[in-house]
Amino acid sequence: MDSVVIVALVVGLALFFDFTNGFHDTANAMATPIATGALKPRVAVGIAAVMNLVGAFLSTAVAKTISVDMINEGVSISAQMVFAGLTGAILWNLTTWFLGLPSSSSHALFGGLIGAAITYSGFNAVNFSKMIEKVFIPALFAPVVAGLTAFLAAKVAYILTARSQEARAKSNIGTGRSNFKIGQIFSSSLVALSHGTNDAQKTMGVITLVLVATGFQADGGSVQWWVIVSAALAIAIGTYSGGWRIIKTMGTGLSEIRPVQGLAAETSTGVTILASSHFGFALSTTQVASGSVIGSGLGRKGGAVRWSKAGHMFLGWVLTLPAAALVGAASAALTQLGDIGLIADAVLTVAVVIAIFQISNRNKVGHHNVIDNEVSAASEVVKPLRKSRAIKTSSKSAKKGGK
Repeated sequence: MDSVVIVALVVGLALFFDFTNGFHDTANAMATPIATGALKPRVAVGIAAVMNLVGAFLSTAVAKTISVDMINEGVSISAQMVFAGLTGAILWNLTTWFLGLPSSSSHALFGGLIGAAITYSGFNAVNFSKMIEKVFIPALFAPVVAGLTAFLAAKVAYILTARSQEARAKSNIGTGRSNFKIGQIFSSSLVALSHGTNDAQKTMGVITLVLVATGFQADGGSVQWWVIVSAALAIAIGTYSGGWRIIKTMGTGLSEIRPVQGLAAETSTGVTILASSHFGFALSTTQVASGSVIGSGLGRKGGAVRWSKAGHMFLGWVLTLPAAALVGAASAALTQLGDIGLIADAVLTVAVVIAIFQISNRNKVGHHNVIDNEVSAASEVVKPLRKSRAIKTSSKSAKKGGK
């Protein structure tokens, strides 16, 4: 098959992944402002789309992590290998979207590419030291840092705005915490901007990788302007499509998030991702956003952790990379059969994608019935204040009754 045709297929597939990344991760920026009523769902995704578009133009450090650092020097990279890696990422991404499982689009991409690279050239093909430095270590620490920052920010905000019921009655002045909704408009926009700077670059890196591999670009040290523009547009359009099945923020999951917590979570998420993008760390924005929501939830008095829900969420994070790697490896084995295998892999991928969308339409979720499963999973880790108090009260009553 002509190399130009194969490159065109890979570029198209990469941009489709970028599109799925946009609607898969919209919730990271807009879950909390929709839940607190700071923004209407349609307005929220519109702002997120614009900020993702702008953010994609701010840096290319993360793109170079993929195009330069991921595969060891001297390893032969083919367009077919990259194609197989992308199919693994897309299929796992859409599967978790359909099932509403917490997952990382970024880790799905890395998993798919790693699985394909190992199938083609063995374990020595992957630069694991760079992956540990740029991907795995940030994946462990970034959610914790964001969570601690959000926790402290929420604590400080509640302390500064604290007023007793008696003081409020005397002065006829409330806490003013509802005004934090205004701040959420800006903080959620910051998260969307940071998402564009980090996640759109991953697609840029993949396209650059295949351009270098096929001789259409000399090296991976730079990203061509048309690659930046196309990746920025793809993730922006995907974001605007809403990804309502993932956002789902109007139900019980995020209903306990208050404007103070939302502002704290969004600010810490945005700052963490922007700082990481500057250093070329390829973060999972889902994990960072979830860590921030948990931290801000615990920053409110009476917050407690539902460890079973936390375990479910963490399990989804852990499974994503190896599961996508397995799918990517299977796709790579198919593409090694030659043009017939490549066509078969493409046909199977398209068939599965269409099937997933067709089945999802039977239980369609839109802005009118949105209930989050992605970042909402993080908020569900934090027990609602009323329930926490009720548990404590019933526990005390039981102790008294037993005496």
